[in-house]
Amino acid sequence: MWAGAGTVRRVRTQASILHLDLDAFFAAVEQRDKPSLRGKPVVVGGTGGRGVVATASYEARIYGVRSAMSTREARARCPHAAFLSGRFHAYREASAQVMSLLRAVSPLVEPLSLDEAFVDLERSDLPDLEVETVTALAAELRRRVTEVTDGLTASVGLGTSKFIAKVASEIDKPDGLTVVVPGTEQELLRPMHVSVIPGVGPATSERLRRAGIHTVAELESVSADELVRLVGKAQGTSLWHLARALDDRPVVAERETKSVSVEGTYDTDLTDRTLMEGLLTRQASEVAARLIKHGLSGRTISIKVRLHDFTTLSRSTTLTSPTDAASVIARLARSLLVDLDTSGGVRLLGVGVSGLADWIQDDLFADAEDAGPDGPDLAAPGPEPELPTRHRSGWSPGMDVVHAELGRGWVWGSGRGVVTVRFETADSPAGPVRSYAVDDPDLSVWEPQEPASESATTSGTTGSPG
Repeated sequence: MWAGAGTVRRVRTQASILHLDLDAFFAAVEQRDKPSLRGKPVVVGGTGGRGVVATASYEARIYGVRSAMSTREARARCPHAAFLSGRFHAYREASAQVMSLLRAVSPLVEPLSLDEAFVDLERSDLPDLEVETVTALAAELRRRVTEVTDGLTASVGLGTSKFIAKVASEIDKPDGLTVVVPGTEQELLRPMHVSVIPGVGPATSERLRRAGIHTVAELESVSADELVRLVGKAQGTSLWHLARALDDRPVVAERETKSVSVEGTYDTDLTDRTLMEGLLTRQASEVAARLIKHGLSGRTISIKVRLHDFTTLSRSTTLTSPTDAASVIARLARSLLVDLDTSGGVRLLGVGVSGLADWIQDDLFADAEDAGPDGPDLAAPGPEPELPTRHRSGWSPGMDVVHAELGRGWVWGSGRGVVTVRFETADSPAGPVRSYAVDDPDLSVWEPQEPASESATTSGTTGSPG
């Protein structure tokens, strides 16, 4: 046991917590199932002008595309990428396969989302928890993940705490394995930027920078009292502990997420309503990106406003059906701000979505205000005529389809009464491209046949945002 900063925390002496993160998950599933996209930039998310990137392949990340970026900016950075609207059934299936592997290792598996989870190896059947033993287990687990998912890769970290295991899994991405030997945690952390610590976002990072604190080593040298003065009691105490690699959070097998939210505290009180609306819009995009990544949608949209005198106000509205659309969340958040008196200044703004459902509406990652074609917008590069990616008919880029004669394929683009399909599957070579009328009776959406016996397992792997 260890005592300090007013608390007592248990520190493990063995690297018995494993964190697994599937690499560029949504995009990797698309590349696996679409041979023509392997090795090429792929962006999954909202495909219209108001869309948000959920996941970018590593080929797209080279061009600066990243999660939570607007699709418009992603297109500007990487116009030759394949922009796909996503296929939740494929992501859910792959996630279920991986979570099943993890639960075979230990009953204590904490899914953070469809693509990542913590595993407590203290509850495993391993003969011991020595570094060599857990390293061999992790290597075999990564091999099995690739095997059962037909080619997906995972990055794995092992450490004495959830914090260290998470940091370790990020060190050698993609397709890497890092084990932090017990006793070396602070040596690993000290050169890193303070943003490696959970909860240190842009605002906290800037506040620490102004105090001359950039690295974990510099953070470690600051007293608990000074950190509390800088960032508040709760966060200051947490930073003091984590800078010393002291994290006693347990792996919790069952987690229920009640809401997803983003908020920001501002050094200077906000008085400009246009600026506040812009901030709410940006926060709504971040909330939508998190919902999308974790396969969630929600019915209740709320805002949180803390005034200059520290009075905290909240307003909410509830939709008839769940949404994960950034445009819908942003529009409602802005409307909730209208009736609030913010003339004295605002210290904090936040947007949240609750009433969560672990399912996505038919048009995954769609933009609610996107009513039709918005100009040339290819789903994938190639010599074929340029087509908008969205159409009122409901065909969206990346969607699985089947043709009466040519069999299975996916929507390459649609618009002006035409839908273009590339005929290929994960098990076939890159196939031909053909165009059809959007109402061609020989072309239909392909739906996976899910065995009834697997439905409970599949629906239970959605996980929750970490």
